[in-house]
Amino acid sequence: MLDDFRMMTIHAHPDDESSKGAGSVALYSDAGVSATLVCCTGGEEGDILNPAMDSYEVRHNLAKVRQEELSKAADIIGYERIHYLGYRDSGMPDTDANENPDCFANAPLEEAVGRLVKIIRQEQPHVIVTYPDDQQGYQHPDHLRVFDISLPAWEAAGDPSRFPELGEAWTPLKLYYTTWSRARIEALHEMFLKLNLESPFNEAWFDRPSQDHRITTKIDVSKFSQRRTDALLAHATQVDPDSPFWFGLPSDKSAEAYPWDDYILAFNRVGPIENESDLFQGII
Repeated sequence: MLDDFRMMTIHAHPDDESSKGAGSVALYSDAGVSATLVCCTGGEEGDILNPAMDSYEVRHNLAKVRQEELSKAADIIGYERIHYLGYRDSGMPDTDANENPDCFANAPLEEAVGRLVKIIRQEQPHVIVTYPDDQQGYQHPDHLRVFDISLPAWEAAGDPSRFPELGEAWTPLKLYYTTWSRARIEALHEMFLKLNLESPFNEAWFDRPSQDHRITTKIDVSKFSQRRTDALLAHATQVDPDSPFWFGLPSDKSAEAYPWDDYILAFNRVGPIENESDLFQGII
């Protein structure tokens, strides 16, 4: 068991924690790791993609509804705590929401970094998982901002001269970028075709720049595919239960096609590591 170890994931909106690395968190949580989620925004600009949830009441209370959905999903995955960074959803690129002074994308960088540093020092994670530096496939302002604050917070959290009013310094040991690999997309696409199903992966998916050459770490999460599916379904406003993209393959077939979560080890303080199969390699 890994009861003495802690991990933290940093996500932009409610539901991102379920679509990116949920299987890994479930695996480590079941093994005893204390997992903490940082959600940077309330997801106020999210579209309601499930027709069954598209009502006046839901539309006008979306932030509250999404917070309730996140609580359910986090419980399913195995997170012990959720911290909200406290910013408003910035909306998709080139929308009016981008101009809101309270949105995450417009937050002063030092202020946002300080909020994250405070949480890191409070939770004392050994491992942090965040978004990558290269997000050419999906340039949502909030996803870009997650990256912008994560590296400065990683550096500042362990420096007692930075933000001394925000608690005792804590030095995390490893920082990862989560990524959807080209290999995953190809494997899922092939499984759809093998089962004589229409694949949701069109040419645009294969035109996206591949980051596969940067992947350092592959975690076998095949036993947690259904947990990820259940967590996604908890975000009832944000996913259509009939979506072929998320639910077109049975969980067991999805796990058979591609059983891994992929990561890029961006920074570490434990020495050289290659071809990992464990986020805590070099720490334990």
